[in-house]
Amino acid sequence: MRTVVSAAAAILGMLLAAAAVPAIWLDRAIVREDGFVALAGPLGNDPAFQERLAAAAVGTIDTSAVPGFLADLVQPVLEDAAASLTGLPEYRQAWEDTLRKSHRLSLAAEGEAEAEGASASSLTLDVSPLVALGAGEISRATGLPLDPPARTLLNAGGPEQKEWAERLAAYAPAGYLLAAGSAVALLLAVVAARRRWTLLAGVGLGALLAAGCWTAAGRIGRDRALGTDAGSEVANMFRDEFVAAASRDFQPWTLAAAVAGAVALAAGLLGRSAARKRERATGSMEK
Repeated sequence: MRTVVSAAAAILGMLLAAAAVPAIWLDRAIVREDGFVALAGPLGNDPAFQERLAAAAVGTIDTSAVPGFLADLVQPVLEDAAASLTGLPEYRQAWEDTLRKSHRLSLAAEGEAEAEGASASSLTLDVSPLVALGAGEISRATGLPLDPPARTLLNAGGPEQKEWAERLAAYAPAGYLLAAGSAVALLLAVVAARRRWTLLAGVGLGALLAAGCWTAAGRIGRDRALGTDAGSEVANMFRDEFVAAASRDFQPWTLAAAVAGAVALAAGLLGRSAARKRERATGSMEK
């Protein structure tokens, strides 16, 4: 009976852990604003992405208030601003502010997102900090006052992407409860186990299987994300770079589970072998 209880508790604990780890990573790296900014921040250093994002941001600047006879003057300044925007000292802060605003619009709770003015049916990038930076440069170059909008939204995904983001955001916080349940189940398995070396080997094998499942699921999710059109060239570039960054960020978690699993499996097998040898030796002495 104890063996059955231990095995069942161990299997339950490993299943809960397999679900908990990705959820905790999602919560820390994507659902939380600081984690999202840390993960997506390096995307702003990619030259090709910088160029297209700056062009898209500057292209939204409203110059309708500029007198017609100055249009020929403003147009080359707009082009120069788009080309030089990423070289400005303020660019890094503007990019971080863009990520924070976009996170609040796309991953905040429904009521908070509506208060921020986000579309309820799509993922959104708010590039207003970049637009304000570009407008300031144009104003300094031309002497013409430009009033940048408080919000400049670029579509970053359709309804399907929005739905998946909402599901992940709802699932992620449950990871901590799943982790606690896993710890309780594994503790019960240890207490009930008759052969703890066998249990250790089983847990190690489970960790290896979990790491393999995470790798396979990550590839499927990555391919599915990259196979959908986000709606614009800038959005597609952001999606491609963000998915690649997320895959790289989760790899250490998978590697840690695989290494821990291999160590536990090896220790369990060695311990079990040593225990059997001691049992044989004891039996021989008794005879």
